[in-house]
Amino acid sequence: MKEKTIDYILRATWQAVARMYNEEASKYGATMSIGFALLSIDKEKGISSTALGPQMGMEPTSLTRTLKSMEEKGLIVRKKNPIDGRGVIIHLTKLGREKRDLSKETVLKFNEVVKQHVSQEKLDHFIEVAEVINNLIAEKQVYSEGKQETETTKIK
Repeated sequence: MKEKTIDYILRATWQAVARMYNEEASKYGATMSIGFALLSIDKEKGISSTALGPQMGMEPTSLTRTLKSMEEKGLIVRKKNPIDGRGVIIHLTKLGREKRDLSKETVLKFNEVVKQHVSQEKLDHFIEVAEVINNLIAEKQVYSEGKQETETTKIK
């Protein structure tokens, strides 16, 4: 292609970010998925396994594999839900909390470095564009017939 498309730029950028996070996580015997899961689990209350998947945008099979790995590494423990005994609440162990803090530092460092190289105005525009793309997809306005552009999705 002569010109890079929006989806190409998004995909290539996300793949680069994922590769960077996986390289960093591998230094600690982890993966980006484990780091993201650690950040998604409430330090004090934990999280139900049914809420974690949608929050992370992970398929059940991938989530199960990630949680199994985290349990084997001693990062989490699963406890019966005291309100609904059929469910499970995932809690961080002491090691899990330590690794969660490390994951948080890693994400904040990435944000800090990007902010050193991109003006706040450009970053605000980037966030705005990303929100528009997400809204267009959520509202099925990309491939649905007869949908017109709305003021909420239009950037001026």
